[in-house]
Amino acid sequence: MSNVSSDLIWEIVRPNNAYLVKRKSGGGAQFSRDPLNVLNKHSRKYGGFLNEKAVGVLPAKDGGVTLTTKKSNTTNQPAKSVNQVTWGQQQPGRKTYKGIVEHTAKRNYRSDLRAETVARASAIRKSQRSKKETPEKKLRGVKAKKAAESEAK
Repeated sequence: MSNVSSDLIWEIVRPNNAYLVKRKSGGGAQFSRDPLNVLNKHSRKYGGFLNEKAVGVLPAKDGGVTLTTKKSNTTNQPAKSVNQVTWGQQQPGRKTYKGIVEHTAKRNYRSDLRAETVARASAIRKSQRSKKETPEKKLRGVKAKKAAESEAK
């Protein structure tokens, strides 16, 4: 546990920090590149670098999803403060989502971020799927079949 409250840290670093991304388009939207920020939204609730407990979901190296959680008792040891769990690409989707819920909400670890975390994992898994090729359109009707036969001759 740090000696300074996270509210004070947020008020100090809110206008400028290493993870902040400001966009002039879209009404001056502010985003975050923090790996422990589930929505990539620049806000106190989702900021992983200042909350004692934080959750992040990233794509795994060989496909799949990696859940990253922050240990609250090792704030002064950055190398030991992160815990990672990976679900492979061959793992069924529901099993992955259930595992994410068990590691977060069921253990009373940021249960307020349960839906956002599962949604992020779902989006990552969807982006990793290969696209199916579109099949050729079938001819329908007698006139279309006759027109195709006459073009083939």
